[in-house]
Amino acid sequence: MSVHVVTGAGPIGTATARLLAASGERVRVITRRGGGPEHPLVERVAADITDVDRLTELLRDARTLYNAAAPAYQDWRTAFPPLAASLLTAAERTGADYVMLGNLYGYGPVEGPLTPGLPLRPASDKGRVRAAMWEEALAAHEAGRVRVAEVRGSDYLGAGALSLFTWTAVPAVLAGTEAVLPVGLDEAHAWSYVGDVARTLIAVGAREDGWGRAWHVPSTSELSIRALAGRLAQAAGAPEPRLRRMTPGELAEQVAGDAVTAEIPEMAYLYDRALRVDASETETILGVRATALDLVLKELAESGS
Repeated sequence: MSVHVVTGAGPIGTATARLLAASGERVRVITRRGGGPEHPLVERVAADITDVDRLTELLRDARTLYNAAAPAYQDWRTAFPPLAASLLTAAERTGADYVMLGNLYGYGPVEGPLTPGLPLRPASDKGRVRAAMWEEALAAHEAGRVRVAEVRGSDYLGAGALSLFTWTAVPAVLAGTEAVLPVGLDEAHAWSYVGDVARTLIAVGAREDGWGRAWHVPSTSELSIRALAGRLAQAAGAPEPRLRRMTPGELAEQVAGDAVTAEIPEMAYLYDRALRVDASETETILGVRATALDLVLKELAESGS
C-alpha cells in the first residue's frame, strides 16, 4: 500500500496529514524533530529534508509528496533554494507526484484579481525565490521527469497559523490593546484558512488532470485588516479594536531590531493596494470552497492565535 508523504508539521502540514489519515490513507510526516499529528495511520519521521539521499529513501513507497515545510522567513533567500532542490530531486528519483505549497509573491504587483495563469513577475527577493522554485519544478514536469503542481494561498488564518495578521493584530485585538502594524490597514485583502489550503493540496494530488499548473486557494474573506480585526473582536466579545500603522520612524526602529520585521517592507505592496484572488477553477474543477469566515474567526478567538 502506497503512502502519502507530508514534509513539515506546521498548521498546514498537520491539517493535510490529518485529513489524509481521516480518509483512510497512510501518511508519513517528515520533520527535523519528528513532529506531527498523532494518528494510527500517521508515521512520524525525524529527518533533514535537505538531505536528498535520506529524503529519497523516505519517498521510495510514496504516491504523493506534499511539501508544507519552509525555512524561517528571514532565511528564504539562502535556505529555500536547497530545500526546494532536494524535494524536487527526491520526487524525480522516486516517481512520487509532487504538490508544492506556494504563495502569491511570485506575481508581483498586479491590478485586478490574481488568476493562476498570470505570468510571474516578482518585485521582491522573496518573490523571486518563490518564482524560481516553481519555474524549476515546472521545467522538470514539462521534461517528463516528475508530475508537479503548486497550490498558492494568501495570508493564513486559523489556529496556530503564522501571518502578519495573526502575529500582530490577533493578540492585540483579543487582549483589547492597540495593534500597530507595519503595513496599510484599509485595502481589501485575500485571506486563506489553513484548512482550505490543506483541502486544496489534497484535491490537487488526488486528480490526474491537475498537474503542470498552479491552483489558488479559495479566500475565506477579502476584508481589509481593519475590518477583519473588527469582525474578530465581535466573535471574541472583545472591545472595538484599535489599530494604526507604524510611523516611518517606528518601522525603521523595528526593522533594525528584528530580522522578521526587516523582511516586511518589500512585501508592503500586498497590503497597500487591493489583493483579490480568483480561485474559481479550484471551486468548479476541484470542488473546494472556502470555509465560512464566522467559523474561522470562532477558531481564532477560541485558540487565541
